[in-house]
Amino acid sequence: MSVRKKIVGPPEEPVADEAGERIVSTAQLPADDDADRATLRPRTFADYVGQAQIVDNLKIAVDAAKRRGEPLEHVLFSGPPGLGKTTLAGLIARELGGTLRPTSGPTLEKPKDLVGILTALEAGDILFIDEIHRLGSVVEEYLYPAMEDFQIDFLVDSGAYAKTLKLPLKRFTLVGATTRSGMLSAPLRDRFGIMYHLDYYADAELERIVRRSAQVLDIAVDADGAATIAKRSRGTPRIANRLLRRVRDFAQVRAGGVITGAVADEALAREGVDALGLDRLDRAYLTTIAVQYGGGPVGINALAATLTEDVETLEDVVEPYLLKTGFVQRTASGRKITANGLAHLDRSGGGISGSRQERLF
Repeated sequence: MSVRKKIVGPPEEPVADEAGERIVSTAQLPADDDADRATLRPRTFADYVGQAQIVDNLKIAVDAAKRRGEPLEHVLFSGPPGLGKTTLAGLIARELGGTLRPTSGPTLEKPKDLVGILTALEAGDILFIDEIHRLGSVVEEYLYPAMEDFQIDFLVDSGAYAKTLKLPLKRFTLVGATTRSGMLSAPLRDRFGIMYHLDYYADAELERIVRRSAQVLDIAVDADGAATIAKRSRGTPRIANRLLRRVRDFAQVRAGGVITGAVADEALAREGVDALGLDRLDRAYLTTIAVQYGGGPVGINALAATLTEDVETLEDVVEPYLLKTGFVQRTASGRKITANGLAHLDRSGGGISGSRQERLF
C-alpha cells in the first residue's frame, strides 16, 4: 500500500562552481589545463600511486620489450575517467624512450586523419588514442592492418582497375583508453595484446597522491588535511588534485598557507562538497527523488526534466558515484533512493528527518 509522503524542503538547485563546471566532475575541465596539471603527473612508475598490480605488470612488459629490442604490444586501458590512463600512457613512452603522440577517437573523423598520424610515427613511438571506442567504423578498419602488420592498405581506382597498395609503417605501440569498454568492437579489442581495467582508488592511496601533489605545489598539508581531501575525492586522483588546488587557494588567502583538516573542511564546504564528496547537483538529485517522487521509483527522463539537466549528464556524471556509494538503486521501473541515501541527506542538512525516512520504507 502506498503512503503519501510529505517532506519539507524543496530540492536544491543544481549549482556549478564559478567556472560553470562541477568541481567533482571526473571529466577534464578547462581549469585543469594549466602548468600545475603537467607537473603533478608522475614521471616514473615509482612515483605512480595506486593500481599496484597493473603498474607492476606493465613494468615487467616494458622491461621485457626493451631487452628484446621490440616495441611493446598494443595496450588497452579501460575504466572510469580521471584514474590515470593518460598518465600511464606517458610513463610507457618515457620508459621505452619513445615519443608520445596523443589524439582522441572523436577527432579522427576521416581515414586521412588517422593516416596522417600513422605515417608520421617514428620507430618506437607511442600512439595514444583516448576514448578509442568513439572511433568511426571506417577509420577503425584502417587501424586493423596498422596494428597487426604495421602497414596501411590503400584502395586505388575502382571497378576492374581497382587495386590495393600497401604503405609500410614504422613499428609503434598503440595505447588505447576507453571509459566504455563495452562499446569497443570485438575485432578492435582482440588486437590488443595487453588489457587492463583501472578501478577507483582507496582513501589511503588518494592521501598519498594529495601529499605528493602538495609537495609539488609547495603547499603545506598535514595528515588531517590530506585525509579530508582524499575522502571527498570520489576515489578519483583527478578530483583529488582539483580539490587540492581549490583548498590551496583558500589556505593561502585565509589560513596562513597551511592546509589542516579544519581548513580543508571549510574550503570544500564553500565549494558545496560534503563529507562524502557529493556536490549540490548530487544532493539535488537525491532530494528530488525523495521529495518530488516520494523516494521513487522514478524514470530518468522525469528526473532530468525536474532538474533541468540532460539525461546523459545524469546517467554518465551523477549516477555512477551515487550507485557506487549505495545511495541510489536502478530498478526496472526507475530510480529509487535507498535508506543510506536518505540518511546522508539528513546528515548533510537535507531536511529529511529519521521519522520521515521511515515513511518511505
